Amino acid sequence: MSTHGSKKADAFRALHHDGLLILPNAWDAGSARLMQSLGAKAVATTSAGVAWAHGYPDGDQLPLHLMLATLASIARVVDVPISVDMESGFASEPAGVGEAVTEVIDAGGVGINIEDGAGSPELLCAKIERAKDAGERRGVSLFVNARCDVYLRQLVPVERRVAETIARGERYRQAGADGFFAPGVIEAAEIRAIAHGVALPLNVLAQPRLPHAAALASLGVRRLSAGSGINQATYGRARNLVTDFLRDGASDPMREGFLPYAEINALMS
Repeated sequence: MSTHGSKKADAFRALHHDGLLILPNAWDAGSARLMQSLGAKAVATTSAGVAWAHGYPDGDQLPLHLMLATLASIARVVDVPISVDMESGFASEPAGVGEAVTEVIDAGGVGINIEDGAGSPELLCAKIERAKDAGERRGVSLFVNARCDVYLRQLVPVERRVAETIARGERYRQAGADGFFAPGVIEAAEIRAIAHGVALPLNVLAQPRLPHAAALASLGVRRLSAGSGINQATYGRARNLVTDFLRDGASDPMREGFLPYAEINALMS
């Protein structure tokens, strides 16, 4: 990776140690460009949004080459650091994950999310190690955000969620992870326990009932991700507009929240 890319990696890492990083998730170059223009200090991809944009379902279904093409198109139009949601790593085996991560770095990514999902913590640890090795080979301090799906997939009984999440987080830290993502946790006491129980910057997912940014920061959270939320809201708005348009050719609703053509065109110039 170029010196410029290495500096972006260092800048992205620093964002996790200075207050709360609020990270919007883009699904294509245009959405990423918009997010940067609105003040985002970094952008991340949403695996769901990128998959849907290509007509695939989320959940390790999108071909790697399409994800890489999306990443390269985003890297072309933004100057801020880019983190890539790699789901389970685009490979079942750690070696394949390392190869995929190398391609991500070459396409412009300086951070990744990689999840345990329904797999074992041991497997994710091995994937993290290969991802970090790929970064070292490319001369970039790749930020590996290890996603723990204990809450999201309800992998253990409720009373064991915090303890299991902390145990996995510490294992991922020892494997070389730089950040820890616990999507699904929303209760303040549980967030605080996880933030203090895992010696990594804690990332949580925006969702209903989650405390606001200032409260999250006081609880020890260092990164708040939109996930697929912005993209889902966009699809919901588009569905309503198309429904109205197909029903009676309604044009006026399209003007609500409307960005002028010239403004969008200038943004992409």
